Amino acid sequence: MSIKSPLAVVQAQLDAYNGKDIEALLNTYAFDAEQFTLHGERLAQGHDEMRARFLLRFAEPDLHARLLSRVVMGNIVIDFELITRNFPEGRGTVEMLCVYEVLNGRIQQASFSLGEKKLVAEL
Repeated sequence: MSIKSPLAVVQAQLDAYNGKDIEALLNTYAFDAEQFTLHGERLAQGHDEMRARFLLRFAEPDLHARLLSRVVMGNIVIDFELITRNFPEGRGTVEMLCVYEVLNGRIQQASFSLGEKKLVAEL
């Protein structure tokens, strides 16, 4: 079995996220992977914690990540995305910067930075 490129792994992760396919999504992450805010707190470690975070998000009917740009440097992939969400205040979008470190064909660490939330009425 060949190891997928970092680009292929992160694209598979994005596809699984948009398809709300929790098993395919977790399959792109190492079992002990960690998620962080950019330069900050740990959000989740391991599949069990990530599963809970993703399933909560997957409950949003309008959830969708649109890739705006991507940079690949070795095993690091940086995505700039526009995320459509269902916030408590209503439907809207938020920009997100996602930094993925891919080792041995799986995401080992991911860090996220959120931009300003914009509600549909503000768009």
